[in-house]
Amino acid sequence: MLCQSCGKRQATTHIKTILNGELKEYDLCPECAQKMGYGSFFGNIGFDLDHLFGSFMDSFTGTARPQKRCQCCGSSFEDIAKSGKVGCAKCYEVFYEELLPSVQRIHGRTSHTGKLAHSAGTQVRARNELIKLRAELERAVKAQEFEKAAELRDRIKELEKTNADNA
Repeated sequence: MLCQSCGKRQATTHIKTILNGELKEYDLCPECAQKMGYGSFFGNIGFDLDHLFGSFMDSFTGTARPQKRCQCCGSSFEDIAKSGKVGCAKCYEVFYEELLPSVQRIHGRTSHTGKLAHSAGTQVRARNELIKLRAELERAVKAQEFEKAAELRDRIKELEKTNADNA
């Protein structure tokens, strides 16, 4: 069988991926498999051990990858970067460190601060206000706006005291 990527060489690696619940299978030659991040289980050690052990090793071919992949959907960070789409919810945990700068750049922060329901309690509203004020205080200190920082500090202390009295 010929490689499905280049169509020139004999395919020796069979790849199965599940992306968004859709199973995709590829038969690749060693060169194309290496380019796509799927290395041989034994690497390049001078002779083809896959053929030596026959079908016993077929289950291992293509499993040793130099790049980290999501256990759930099989996406690599390279796949996510190319497509601009995260493969599944688990990818956020697997690629947390890699995704964090992008999420920060796109959204301006890394924690959700969406709309607050009208039925939310006063404690939730006060906590969100404290978070917002602390972030504003940090920005004011970095910008060396000390008068504004002092006002924010006083407002934070006042809110903290009110919360402590209500608790």
